[in-house]
Amino acid sequence: MDTADGTDAESTDAAAAAVGAATTTSPARRLRDALEPVAMHAVWSPQVHEALAPHGYDFLTGYLTGLAAPLGEVPSALVTATFGVFEPGLVDRLRTAGRALLPLPDLIALRDRAAAASLRDTLGEAEEARAAEVATALEQAVDAVDGTARPLFSALRAQPRLADPFGRLWRAADLVREHRGDGHLAAVVATGLDPVRASILAELWVGYPVGEYSATRGWSEEVRAAAVAHLERDGLLTDGRLTAAGRELRDGVEAATDASQEDLVAALPDLDALVSDLRRWSARCIEAGTFPDDDRKRAAG
Repeated sequence: MDTADGTDAESTDAAAAAVGAATTTSPARRLRDALEPVAMHAVWSPQVHEALAPHGYDFLTGYLTGLAAPLGEVPSALVTATFGVFEPGLVDRLRTAGRALLPLPDLIALRDRAAAASLRDTLGEAEEARAAEVATALEQAVDAVDGTARPLFSALRAQPRLADPFGRLWRAADLVREHRGDGHLAAVVATGLDPVRASILAELWVGYPVGEYSATRGWSEEVRAAAVAHLERDGLLTDGRLTAAGRELRDGVEAATDASQEDLVAALPDLDALVSDLRRWSARCIEAGTFPDDDRKRAAG
């Protein structure tokens, strides 16, 4: 049976069920899922793309160069290690191309202005006061936590604080996201998984078929096939699905990631109210087309 937009209804329902099984009700995960579309505004907003395009950035160069820009003029190998899931050659090609277009401080300033303006347009002027309150709460939490072994979070936190309330909201949400991302990568490394196997487990965990998500990270079909074979030998994957052992391992990664954010979450006042507002704003982002309308993408990050 097809839905009105041409997708298969049974496949859509199965994906939604998989996402529901993948996510948890832990405070850290609730916060992460609530803020993802806000935190990723500079990546997905058409208004931000329009600001970057005259300087030569396409989606991928803007995405990778922009996210890595706070790290400064470092080798591409360090960016690859910090991001943790991308094929190294892809990182080097995109970053080399992106760095040739604008000096990194200029790129950061451009993205900051465009993201703030776009989020203001998306959420509306009436939300400014509450956006400032939520930004303050998130800022105080990210300021309170230790940055040890969190390179991307620490580099982003070292950037000057933005003045615009909507820019502050976006940046603070992004900081919470990158704090979790660094903790998640540490949890993955602790399992002994390499980036390709970790990506395949993650895509299955949120309901993507093998290759649909991991292929976007630049890994070749041959490399992904070898990773699938490795996962099958380890008893974590069979017939394109997670085994009980595979789900247990991936659930454990998520639990460890949640645990890595306990201090940050504990520093937040009235988490339920923050999550409620962030969910409402994220829904507006999706409605406005500044984040994909795909629960699996939102769950995967």
